[in-house]
Amino acid sequence: MKVLMLAWEYPPRSVGGISSHVYDLSHHMAKMGHTVYVITCNDNTLKEFEEDKGVYVYRVCPYNITTNNFIDWVFHLNMAALERATQLLNDGLDIDIIHVHDWLMAFCGRALKHVYGKPLIVTIHASEYGRNNGLHNDMQRYISNVEWWLTYEAWRVICCSNYMKDELRFVFQLPEDKIRILPNGVDIEQLSVDGDISDFRLRYAAPDQRIICFVGRLVREKGVDTLITAAPAVLSRHPEVKFVIAGNGPYEDALRRMTWDRGLYEKVQFTGYVDKQTRNKLYKSSDIAVFPSLYEPFGIVALEAMAARVPVVVSDVGGLSEIVVDGVDGYKVPPGNAGALADSILSLLDNPSMASRMCQKAFYKVQEAYNWDMIASATIKVYKEVLHENKRTSKKAPVSSLPYISI
Repeated sequence: MKVLMLAWEYPPRSVGGISSHVYDLSHHMAKMGHTVYVITCNDNTLKEFEEDKGVYVYRVCPYNITTNNFIDWVFHLNMAALERATQLLNDGLDIDIIHVHDWLMAFCGRALKHVYGKPLIVTIHASEYGRNNGLHNDMQRYISNVEWWLTYEAWRVICCSNYMKDELRFVFQLPEDKIRILPNGVDIEQLSVDGDISDFRLRYAAPDQRIICFVGRLVREKGVDTLITAAPAVLSRHPEVKFVIAGNGPYEDALRRMTWDRGLYEKVQFTGYVDKQTRNKLYKSSDIAVFPSLYEPFGIVALEAMAARVPVVVSDVGGLSEIVVDGVDGYKVPPGNAGALADSILSLLDNPSMASRMCQKAFYKVQEAYNWDMIASATIKVYKEVLHENKRTSKKAPVSSLPYISI
């Protein structure tokens, strides 16, 4: 199988979860003997081309023209990616499938589909409607419209959970037989930490303190404000606790002000962005990992914590609800409910043997159900299914006959 993947982020460039998803999926496909080409965004500091363990990565810079907004920047990126892809394909690069990750590469993917007649697969990692609990301004409506357009153009739409499948059917009116559910995965070996980390742990807490961590982007839908609201109730019974919030994002300043206003400045530490090695050491240093999202299509950070053998407390929302069995391999609490969140954290702090049992069950679950070899095989199965259908299908309708939409 020869696959062209289009993604706006790929390591070492990381904005959200797409970067690690594309990296792990492409590398496990390559390990299985398939050929994967990735076209992604450059920031003028990275190599334009590299062979990364069997994955061929091409990085392009958006046009060097000042843009008025993010939407224009995305379009410039797509045009640069389209130029590079066209050069490669015209020079003899052979592909079977085009696989686009989210709307940010929609224009390039759609153009390549029609020019070269290759089937288009799309993975929708999250929707604009879901992220914002509705569409409230023109930019959100525009992005949602592009998402719909991309799913319309795709032969198959992949999503990560039953929750996300229901959302896609509701928001975009997608037929059920067009959607395939493939979860995200975790490479347990990439979360391993060797050696003594006691000095590392001292960056965040004293030896007699217990660490409760959050890892993720600091955006409203991650619900970190719920954790900060729950902190005083936890500290009233366990004053030795230290809260470590790892990540960055547009909500960081508001969360810092909230921490200060509640007199929690000395008990809550914001680390900023952390790389994978730092993240792994933080998990190993932590007593509990908390993910109090208000919206979460999947929740790969919870899987990472489970793979790192850290007890987890998550919101009973979205994909997180499908990952964790409450009281068995973690705790689930209603989203936005600080009281319930504090109670679950306290239960784990007060019952270390129970927390240890939950950790072990969670670790086994990740091994069995969320390994990348299985997910890569399932993705290849979708590709083969589409290629088989494509051979049986008569000539596709010309571009001019496709429905017009205003975007």
